[in-house]
Amino acid sequence: MKNILIGVTGGIAAYKSANIISILKKKGYNVKVIMTESATNIITPQTLETLSRNRVVTDMWERNHQVEVEHISLAEWADVFLIAPATFNIIGKVANGIADDMLSTVISASKKPIYFALAMNVNMYENPILKENIKKLENLGYKFIESDEGFLACNVNAKGRLKNESEIVEIIENEFISKTSKILKGKKVLITAGRTEEALDPIRYFSNRSSGQMGYSLAKVAISLGAEVTLVSGPTNLEIPSGLKEFVSVRSAIDMFHAVMERFDEQDVGIACAAVADYRPKEVSEQKIKKSDSELTIVFERNPDILFNMGKNKKEQILIGFAAETENIVQNAQKKLVKKNLDFIVANNAQNMQKSTNSIQIIKKNGESIVFEESPKSEIARHIFNEIIKEVQKK
Repeated sequence: MKNILIGVTGGIAAYKSANIISILKKKGYNVKVIMTESATNIITPQTLETLSRNRVVTDMWERNHQVEVEHISLAEWADVFLIAPATFNIIGKVANGIADDMLSTVISASKKPIYFALAMNVNMYENPILKENIKKLENLGYKFIESDEGFLACNVNAKGRLKNESEIVEIIENEFISKTSKILKGKKVLITAGRTEEALDPIRYFSNRSSGQMGYSLAKVAISLGAEVTLVSGPTNLEIPSGLKEFVSVRSAIDMFHAVMERFDEQDVGIACAAVADYRPKEVSEQKIKKSDSELTIVFERNPDILFNMGKNKKEQILIGFAAETENIVQNAQKKLVKKNLDFIVANNAQNMQKSTNSIQIIKKNGESIVFEESPKSEIARHIFNEIIKEVQKK
């Protein structure tokens, strides 16, 4: 398993490093930690030692360690180096060649991929000195994880908040994938994601609870594996993944149908992950429907079945569908697998739609069935692509 070195600085977000370490350890990674003196005022070394199960290094001059030169041995031990949180101070030090404590010294001695997860006050974040230092370091090969917008310790809502810990871990894991395998390089992958919205009048529509997280996680994994990814997405609140070949924003099922069918013939893999409305109102009012004393009757008509038409038109493509069910999950998924001419289907409980985790059962057309217990959707996406790769290699 890979070795990950974590550098913890004295930003208030230092307490979140504990969760990053915990997530990495649960995934089986080897983790070691270096803390600045300032960081120890926010979270104790003992906490991070307990989570990482390794001695935490804080003192450049500590003598209670092995004979090897520690800043060199740590730099060579790591497969990737993550500084989280990365403050204005540590970035300024590295950009200007200052190595006056253990963390900055190990960074200066490392030839491994180094990620800075930015976290600081918004005024510091927007300071042109920081921007110059980041640009300088990026040109030298250092990598940066942008901050999120959110409520900061300085009592304002602004950019500068440390990115979600699970997302940071996902970015680090993608580093390993990109280094070890671009197995889908040259392959074209089309993924549908999100929900559709079926208009009733200019302000009302029918929809569902899909967040789009599963489809977007699949797109990120496909990109990391070297694929040319087209993401056709209904409305979501998610950030568009970087590295896409094409992002197609749609709203209704018919919009999604046309976007998919226009592109499907040239794809190698199709993944229908979107929660598409089966029905739409037959009549759409041009004006807002006013309430009255009588009942309102809405007549629905069928939407085109996107996945059925993909299965009908597929030639050499690998086609994967999803079955989000509330009952008889496996039986309903098996029927859909056959009816829609799929290579395999991902069965899951519809109650997981808005959650960040999922548990699934992959059912293949040869009868094979694989269960994956509840995990973050980013991890579930990797399991799904492991099975897709097996299908690609059969072609």
